[in-house]
Parts: sequence; C-alpha cells; structure tokens
Amino acid sequence: MCGRLSQYRGIHDFVATLSIPNALINTVGDQPLDHYNAAPTMQLALFHQEGDVVHADSVRWGWRPHWAKESTTPINARVEKVAHGPYFKTVWPHRAIVAIDNWFEWVYEGGPKKQPYLIRRKDRAPILCAAIGQYPRYEHEPDEHDGFVIITADSAGGMLDIHDRRPVTLSPQLAREWLDPATPKERAEQMALLEGEPSDIFEWFKVDSAVGNVRNQGAELIRALQ
Repeated sequence: MCGRLSQYRGIHDFVATLSIPNALINTVGDQPLDHYNAAPTMQLALFHQEGDVVHADSVRWGWRPHWAKESTTPINARVEKVAHGPYFKTVWPHRAIVAIDNWFEWVYEGGPKKQPYLIRRKDRAPILCAAIGQYPRYEHEPDEHDGFVIITADSAGGMLDIHDRRPVTLSPQLAREWLDPATPKERAEQMALLEGEPSDIFEWFKVDSAVGNVRNQGAELIRALQ
C-alpha cells in the first residue's frame, strides 16, 4: 500500500456505515473532512473505543515506539507480524478503525513516470481499515507520540496488478468487533489474518498525476482519466 488516501466525507457518514450502537464522542467535527490527497503525518479521523464509548479523534498517520532509533516512521504494519513482533507490541491491543473513501497506488506502465490509480469499493461505501496506534484516551491529553498505522495484507487474489500490499478492510460487523476492547487479542489476530474483505469488492482506475503532489487537493483528484 502506497502512502496516499482520501477521507473526504463527514464523520457521520462513516458512523452510519459502522452502525455504531455505542455512545460517540466526536472531537473531529461535523463538517466534511475534505482530505482528497492525505499523506503520512497528516491528522486523519480515527475511531477507537474506550469502555462502552466510541471516540472519533484526529490522529497523526504514522507511529513508532519511543525506543526506535531509525529516522523513518512506519505508516503501515504487516498483518503477518504485527500481533507478535516487538515493534508494535505496546499498541497491538489498542485497535482502531480508519474509515476512508479510497486509496492510491502508483504503477510503472512503460513510461518515464509511474501512473497513479485510485482504488475504491465498487458500491462506493466507505472502506473500514483495521489500524492500531496510540491516541488520546480518557485519562490523557493528546501526546506528541500519538499516531496510528494501518494493517496491510498480501493483495494476492485480484490486486497484484496494482500493488502487492493492501489495507486489511473489515465489514461493519467485524469492524465493531475489532473496536470492542472486550474482543480477545487472539480473535483480533484471526480477523486481521483471515477475515478481511476480498479483492473483488474493489475497483480501480487511472487518475491524474496531479495527485502525486501532496499540496494538491480537491475532487478533481479522484476523477477517472478519460
């Protein structure tokens, strides 16, 4: 998965898709998010659950443990390793959902530059991405170390022509189970490894190369090239 996505609908559109029965504390606001070309380090809307309450907060895309010495900050975590590796050990229990409208990939097609593609659901519904991270909690103020990573899986089964990794996306029912703190870690691992949505629910098409510049925003970036 390349590091670019769209999150332009309002938070209540994402809440409606999740069909959250719990109380919601929304610090994101009620207006459309208008992130047509979101990149790592941007603050994105993220759902996490504390007790019986679901929170919608703006959290930085990217996280690394305080002891990590490398200068790069991961934005994704491989599903094959995330539950048991030491790097994400402290945040593996802190599950979240990042609801997005689409993501972008770049592919070499013989020209001098890669061609950007947009990937979205065929039914145009929001995409519910499994994530983990460190984010504002009941007892703490926002922290400089807050952040999240999106869990990715091998995209074999229909999307290899676009990219070899893609987000682990969940149905609304599984997304609610993923958010629930009462869901055992073993069950969460099973969902991430085996119960993500299949590739055939997605479609993809070429978009303008302007999406390559993170300063470009706007609905024109998500339109198919004619």
